[in-house]
Amino acid sequence: MKPVIAIFADHIERRIMNYWLVKSEPFKYSWDQFVKDKKTFWDGVRNYTARNNLKAMKKGDLAFFYHSNEGLAIVGIAEVVKEAYQDPTTLDPAWVAVDLKPVKAFPRPVTLAEIKAEKSLQDMDLVRLSRLSVGTVTEKEFRKILKMAGIEL
Repeated sequence: MKPVIAIFADHIERRIMNYWLVKSEPFKYSWDQFVKDKKTFWDGVRNYTARNNLKAMKKGDLAFFYHSNEGLAIVGIAEVVKEAYQDPTTLDPAWVAVDLKPVKAFPRPVTLAEIKAEKSLQDMDLVRLSRLSVGTVTEKEFRKILKMAGIEL
């Protein structure tokens, strides 16, 4: 099976990779703004599990970009371009940020309702840990959501 990463960024060396989901309220920071900015730092996380997920992210990992509160849908894919470093919004060294860049907008957003209705996605962090702002995604979940978005592998 060809790694998903190779489909989106052939320049990234092949390796074991992890997949993630990051949430943003569109009125605060939308996918469209992310695309305009071409890169951003993911900061302000103040939940220990979400923070640990940020710390675990490696350069080249892919993350779904999820619009929370309004929209309630995965709208695109981002790539980790800089691993965890001190969150610039706080002096507390316990908190970190990562840098992300947009990779691909979904041809069709995948809604939370669709994800919850899909039996194979019931164990996804997005479903089980709904308040978690940075969650893990398995490769099977990643591939299933790409298919639901209309992206053929």
